[in-house]
Amino acid sequence: MAIFSSSTNSIPQVGEVPRHIAIIMDGNGRWAKKRFLPRVAGHKVGVEVVREAIKHCVSIGVEYLTLFAFSSENWRRPPEEVSFLMSLFMEALKKEVRKLHKNNVRFIMIGDKSQFNEALSTEIAAAELLTSSNTGLTLTIAANYGGRWDILQATNAMQKANPGLSGNFNEAHLTPYLSMHYAPEPDLFIRTGGEKRISNFLLWQLAYTELYFTDTLWPDFDQPAFDLAIQSYQKRERRFGRTSEQLANP
Repeated sequence: MAIFSSSTNSIPQVGEVPRHIAIIMDGNGRWAKKRFLPRVAGHKVGVEVVREAIKHCVSIGVEYLTLFAFSSENWRRPPEEVSFLMSLFMEALKKEVRKLHKNNVRFIMIGDKSQFNEALSTEIAAAELLTSSNTGLTLTIAANYGGRWDILQATNAMQKANPGLSGNFNEAHLTPYLSMHYAPEPDLFIRTGGEKRISNFLLWQLAYTELYFTDTLWPDFDQPAFDLAIQSYQKRERRFGRTSEQLANP
């Protein structure tokens, strides 16, 4: 896998369509409660929306889609909801991975996998292996993931691999050990559900990402809502430390 450079060290490739979109899919539970349904009903509908989001990204030419499915802090939720989410993840893997493979989508999961049971860990590994040679959209699912965990695990791995540097590290040393070293930094971050924070998601990678927040709950985040986020991105001026005049007169 290629290792992409940091936006603080070089100016990334920029286009009308975001190359990499990262999404916090928030609002499943609230969507269900508004309809007097159990929270888990919202998560089920949310899986359907994920399928449509993947299709839309493929159709418009997005190369990388990263979805925050379960944070390292989500273990604090009610045990029955956590158990359901783990079961739903397993079910989705079994149902969807062959479809992803058929459509040339590469599947990768990032996060601390040590807390998953053996069956789920096996299913994840099989999905990654099956799709590893695909060259279309790269779909990353962040599960039991936290941005601080990512930086810490990368730092520990970097130090272990470079004992002779004695602390004289730079970004180039750290980058290969970050969970998403295989992808460019996100161009566009979307959070549904009305909250306006990044909640420990891709802390390192979002340094120069354009942020988009919407009140739309994830189960209602259809193609027109997705297109509104893309249109907002297209109106942004991505300077990466430069001035507007420099962009106008390169």
